[in-house]
Amino acid sequence: MPSGTANPAITLRVIGIGPGGPRQITLEAIDAIAATDVFFLLDKGSRVAQLTAVRQDFLDRYARDGHRVVVAADPPRDREPADYAAEVRRWHTARVDALAAAITGSLSPGESGAFLVWGDPALYDSTLRLTDQLTGRAGLDIEVEAIPGVTSASALTAAHGIVAHDIGEPVVITTGRRLGEDDGPNRIVMLDSHLAFTSAAAPDDHVYWGANLGTPEQVLRSGRVGDVAADIERERARLRERTGWVMDVYLLRRAGGTGDGSPG
Repeated sequence: MPSGTANPAITLRVIGIGPGGPRQITLEAIDAIAATDVFFLLDKGSRVAQLTAVRQDFLDRYARDGHRVVVAADPPRDREPADYAAEVRRWHTARVDALAAAITGSLSPGESGAFLVWGDPALYDSTLRLTDQLTGRAGLDIEVEAIPGVTSASALTAAHGIVAHDIGEPVVITTGRRLGEDDGPNRIVMLDSHLAFTSAAAPDDHVYWGANLGTPEQVLRSGRVGDVAADIERERARLRERTGWVMDVYLLRRAGGTGDGSPG
């Protein structure tokens, strides 16, 4: 390398791999996996070993020979904090610390690393926030690339064969924690381990629920909230007991007009 020439930057790719189905990964994501030297995984323990196995399957299929996998322990997180936003910020900082150590110990200038992200990196995933913080760390010269993926929201509506809204209506994408605060005729709800719709929705509202979408363990339920809420709670508990993990999402459609359960 000529004198005075700076070392090339490290490339970090944040690759959306869809909600879990092996056929829901995009060609762009496959190309990005094939171009990457090192893949970083956050170890969340044996409870989600099957999710790690799905990621490993993608690497076995699409990564190039000689790729490396670096596993970092995921820092613990308080799931019921007094201050949710403050706890998430603290957890993100701890994750950045762990990833910075893994990157500096595993990647040389000019090499590339990647994170395989469920769904799409822009929708209820924090990896891009973490890479933003990594780029500000002293001694790390990083260029970030984001590769979009199939979202659980689109996988849900496709699995049920529905449109998410009536003609011209809005769709709100929110979390179970915020369901009681948000309004609108059509709400797609993610990150809801407590199934908040069972108490926040009216009995005549219509729910389209799906869990572990695109995988052999996929479960779907739909109907009036008053009719199917208890069944969904039972199915979610059974699925979690059988597989050790549940990733679910649902569309909640307000009763009235075409929001009576018809596709619109």
